[in-house]
Amino acid sequence: MRDLTKRDLLSLAACLVIYAAVQGLITLDVIGPFWQLNIVLICINIILAVSLNLINGFTGQFSIGHAGFMAVGAYLSAVMTVKLQLPFPVAIAAGAVAAGVLGFIIGLPTLRLKGDYLAIATLGLGEIIRITILNIPYVGGASGFMGIPRYTNFTWVFLLMVFTVFVIKNFINSSHGRACISVRENEIAAEAMGVDTTKYKVLAFTLGAAFAGVAGALFSHYFYIAHPASFTFMRSFDILTMVVLGGLGSISGSITGAILLTFISAALASYPEWRMVIYSIALIVLMLYRPQGLFGNKELSLKMFSRVTGGGQRGAA
Repeated sequence: MRDLTKRDLLSLAACLVIYAAVQGLITLDVIGPFWQLNIVLICINIILAVSLNLINGFTGQFSIGHAGFMAVGAYLSAVMTVKLQLPFPVAIAAGAVAAGVLGFIIGLPTLRLKGDYLAIATLGLGEIIRITILNIPYVGGASGFMGIPRYTNFTWVFLLMVFTVFVIKNFINSSHGRACISVRENEIAAEAMGVDTTKYKVLAFTLGAAFAGVAGALFSHYFYIAHPASFTFMRSFDILTMVVLGGLGSISGSITGAILLTFISAALASYPEWRMVIYSIALIVLMLYRPQGLFGNKELSLKMFSRVTGGGQRGAA
């Protein structure tokens, strides 16, 4: 436990250094508006990828409706700030709670399904959420919810990204997280050992949905608008691609996958028609040569570098 606390403190110190460096470069205008936008998107995508990895990677479920929960957070937080004139932190919390409650309600009946059946159910539910929002005039309907104030900045997205990663990491390292992993490894054996598999699947689904709601709130309050077209199946596919690329069951992998794919999207901004083609080719190549993803289920740590350095020194000796 003491070693875990020490690693957490070192990680937080590293995060503070990264924040100070990036914020300083933004203040000095070294990082222009285009890359400021992409840095914000990286942080939002990390929240989405890590939260989806809790469901797909650590609990072993197959959800492809994450964009639906993101939409709930985006729209409800916008209602809170625009219609009800509530503070931004309250709006973020409301978006997270609403998405989490919806995830709980949806998770109870659907998480009894497995594999492809669960994937189809979550895909359908994500589209139901989007189509429902599309037909509500109060939030703009097909035109989208416009006039949202830009409260999101680098500080907000970075702090909430760090918060998301640490909460999910500590959840996984807890007894509840171990129960979720046991469900992934062998659901029948876990149930035989007394693990309430439905409870832990719903718990992971609810927590993942809540953080997707946080990402949605940040998203809508950065781009001034919440539009149904931003939360389609393709958005869910983007998030799933980040998780699979980095490695199912690896938080470090989710972070890496989110950063890589966001940079690829930025580099292909002038060629949007090629983006999904390159995504698809990358996934095919990955499945052929490294189906477990870049990190597999391993986490990036200083021990990895010490092993590599130690191995190199022994080889030289």
